[in-house]
Amino acid sequence: MRLIKEKNRGIATFLSFALIPLTGLATDVYLPSLPSMAADLHVSNGAIQNTLLVFLVSAGLSQLFVGSLLDSFGRFRISMAALLLFSLASFVIANTHSIYVLFAMRAVHGITVAIIVVAKRAYFLDTFEGEKLSNYTSLFSIVWATAPIVAPFVGGYLESAFGWHGSFYFLGFFTLAILALDLIFGGESLKTFSPFKPAAILKTYGSMLKTKDYAMSLAIIGLSYSLLMVYGMTSPFIIEHLYHFSPIVTGYSSLLSGVALMAGGIISKSIIHKPMDRKIPVAMGLQAIFAATMIAVSSLYLSNIYTLLIFVMLLNIGAGFVFNNLFSYALGRFHGHGGIVSGLTGGSLFVITSVFSYGSVNALSIKTQTSLAVAYLVFVLLTVIAFILFQRYRTRGTAKLAGHETTAAGTTAARAAAEAMYTH
Repeated sequence: MRLIKEKNRGIATFLSFALIPLTGLATDVYLPSLPSMAADLHVSNGAIQNTLLVFLVSAGLSQLFVGSLLDSFGRFRISMAALLLFSLASFVIANTHSIYVLFAMRAVHGITVAIIVVAKRAYFLDTFEGEKLSNYTSLFSIVWATAPIVAPFVGGYLESAFGWHGSFYFLGFFTLAILALDLIFGGESLKTFSPFKPAAILKTYGSMLKTKDYAMSLAIIGLSYSLLMVYGMTSPFIIEHLYHFSPIVTGYSSLLSGVALMAGGIISKSIIHKPMDRKIPVAMGLQAIFAATMIAVSSLYLSNIYTLLIFVMLLNIGAGFVFNNLFSYALGRFHGHGGIVSGLTGGSLFVITSVFSYGSVNALSIKTQTSLAVAYLVFVLLTVIAFILFQRYRTRGTAKLAGHETTAAGTTAARAAAEAMYTH
């Protein structure tokens, strides 16, 4: 087994951070190309949007299970094989003219991304602890937000220069480069391998999901990320078809959306020690006001690309703030099962995001700024409800733990008193 050399620890950490945003990169880089892909492949807009759904569902479901494999068989070799397969699938997509091959390769993308991202998140759980680990996990959503910032911006230019194929060549060469560097500087981070016992693993999953505050934190991060996903799915058609701008403008608008998400994460990290029951309600209240105002402005026929971007950025700052807090909470909720908790958290995030984002796009038929604003308001209200339940369950859990500690202390005191009486 090849362990990471201490002298390479810094580079290995950097490479792990570089792959954290791969999920977003694999979706956002070709968002500006969605209309041209539909035209070139002679399929509907909905069919092209479904390539995102195939990716998200396969990535989400895979993350639910790959964590236990990584805990039992290690992180390094499996993630290296996944990087190679992801790169090959990207080159196949770049050269296909079949929507069915595209669907199949996007499923391969989803499965391999699940392995890569879960392994890299688990690397931090294996390597660091205490306050240093908290600082790194709070950086995850900030680093993750680099994909919505960089990917559509790059994708818009790739679309203009090379057509939609350019985005997938970019994904293929990017992952090949990371693979080569990881083979040189990386290694295994898992120190203790867990035996692969399906019954025990399923029991661990069940125990985690039955922890109600953890389950509610998953719902909140899924709903928060749905704001970004719905915008990514619908903005190319709103901006390019309704407002008649180019794919490059779509890329710039997604860049601003991603900057807002990152800004929310940075603000969250700067006040990480403030209690959640004070800061999260403020963020959610502001989101509700912004979404309602967006509906009002759109209803007054003031809908244009500028009002769209202003409200999207304001809402995404709130989403990034909420996401960062609850994602860090979820990852730190359980100890001793780094791969499982990383996979379950990431997998649940994408399953929940898929259900709500695609459900809203289909149910509300989002083609205008008004319908997008309605979807935002629905997501915010659902997030508020989930946070109320989260706080209730978290308070109960804290009280229960305190009760156990009090009982234990009382038992110890009574035992000491009895021994004192016996001695005297």
